[in-house]
Amino acid sequence: MATTLPPHYRPDIDGLRALAVLPVLLYHAGLPGFSGGYIGVDIFFVISGFLITGIIVREIDADTFSILDFYERRARRILPALLAMIAFVLIGASWLFLPSDLESVGPSALAAVLFMANVWLFTETGYFQADAEVTPLLHTWSLGVEEQFYIAVPIGLLLIARFMPKRRVALLVLATLASFVWAVAKQADSDGFAFYMLPTRAWELLAGSLLALGIVPQVKRQWVAEALCAGALALIAFAVVTYDKATVFPGITALAPVLAAVALIHCAPGTSAGRLLSLKEPVAIGLISYSLYLWHWPLIVFWRYILSDKLTLVDSLGLIAVSLAIAWASWRFIEQPFRSKARFPTPRIWRWSLGGMGLAAAAALILMFQGGWESRFEPGTLRYAKASEDHSPLRSECIADRVGDHSPACTLGSGSDAPTAMLWGDSHGVEIAYVLGEQASARGEALVQRTRGSCPPAIGYDPARDPRCIAFNQNVLEEIAATPSLQTVYLAGYWEQGPYRSAGVDKLIDKTITAIQALGREVVLVGPVPTQPVAVPRLLALHGEEADTTSAARFLRRIGYFTQRYPEWRARGVTIIDTRDIFIKGERTVILAGGRPLYYDDNHLSLAGARRLLEHMPGS
Repeated sequence: MATTLPPHYRPDIDGLRALAVLPVLLYHAGLPGFSGGYIGVDIFFVISGFLITGIIVREIDADTFSILDFYERRARRILPALLAMIAFVLIGASWLFLPSDLESVGPSALAAVLFMANVWLFTETGYFQADAEVTPLLHTWSLGVEEQFYIAVPIGLLLIARFMPKRRVALLVLATLASFVWAVAKQADSDGFAFYMLPTRAWELLAGSLLALGIVPQVKRQWVAEALCAGALALIAFAVVTYDKATVFPGITALAPVLAAVALIHCAPGTSAGRLLSLKEPVAIGLISYSLYLWHWPLIVFWRYILSDKLTLVDSLGLIAVSLAIAWASWRFIEQPFRSKARFPTPRIWRWSLGGMGLAAAAALILMFQGGWESRFEPGTLRYAKASEDHSPLRSECIADRVGDHSPACTLGSGSDAPTAMLWGDSHGVEIAYVLGEQASARGEALVQRTRGSCPPAIGYDPARDPRCIAFNQNVLEEIAATPSLQTVYLAGYWEQGPYRSAGVDKLIDKTITAIQALGREVVLVGPVPTQPVAVPRLLALHGEEADTTSAARFLRRIGYFTQRYPEWRARGVTIIDTRDIFIKGERTVILAGGRPLYYDDNHLSLAGARRLLEHMPGS
């Protein structure tokens, strides 16, 4: 996250940068207690909006503002370290990544060079999804947001100064409110728009912009300033500790870090918090914060890729130390020299910037045309790696997303006029439905698939991140009641995952079973599937059949809340596919059978895995 220093240097703002970057680093490194560390980016946005808008407005008001000079300063600050990091990622990924993982590196690098990473990521993945863990340029989304903001803002402020100079503050307030309202309206959608895109993030930068315009009255009483700063620090700590991947973010929840950053920028000078942030240690980290932000994530991604496992405490601490060392070197030997006009006068910095961007874009395009570059690997490695493609060909077509009310009408098999069965579940039911459809087709029958991502077939389940889940499930139950030909309902879900456990999904499944049986239908419940450390095709490709899988003890501990209900459900006539009999062998869980991976990622069954599971269905 890059910003330019104001004419009057404030060391406390560098300290605030440290307060922003360290939670991000510790969150990504997997240290406990920092589950909400991602809010550091929001603090950076406020700082950037405050500093850059202040510079632009001062120069516009003094009639000295130049678009070319502005972007020259941005180029000096942003590009050298960014291009060096992108080069490192392109080389490292070409050496380490399997074909399916390498294919996305070229496009992501090109998007990062063009400051469109947020747009590319919005179309491809999500910040908290599994794919994010093998996206070494994931973090460049925030640079995209900033640079898009700084394309619009100088032009907007120039136009306002020319045509509506007296309405500058009012127009920026209106823009801030519009962006915030948009963010709140989109906050529960899982498409990533609210997280990645400028319209729903602009309010955070504009909060800093409004502060730079002086619309907030000065705090004259010392005790009030002290209290505001102490409260701001507490608010940041609260968000860092209590927010996590399940938090609906951004939107209303982003108010905490944004308002805290505003309070600290406005009130910190002369307070205890200001003196704390001005200490040499936080200031030193703040000075290297841009390079630290750039380098830490690809280092973590590559190290995890090599390990094919979660980071241990030793790994995390080591990566933090290495990230700090590389960040200092990047700041000292890359950032600093390019800021010097004596070493890099204006014509030279433009040549280097445009040339560097051109070379990086060309390298990214070459990698894109190269594809997965399969020739780097042995045939056996590729065979395992290709299991990442062994999923339902109807996966995207036959699963409802968490954004709209769209419920795809997917009927599999034959005899679609009168389907005899339904698969009702979340994304874990997709491949099972496809295989059940194959079996139904062989009998001349049909099966209806009703699946919604992260929405288990549990009447009453109402997750904050998907307010439409509860209606989706109610609609499915009504469909069962309205379709007399449906005699069997299969229930499948990601029962092991934390949000389901904490919501007591087993109790809601109990209600669902009761409701289905009251309609005179049979219930088949598919048990939990163990989550693996990383995507199974990658695990097998890199480490072979002896790869270390999730321990049976851990799996059993995480699903105990669910499996303890089996005797009761069986007594009520529910058929249960007990996955413990299939996926546990000794002290480890099973990921391979007959030479074929049972998963296509780290928790979803492959078609091979679904077929093996259904072979063990009672009566099959």
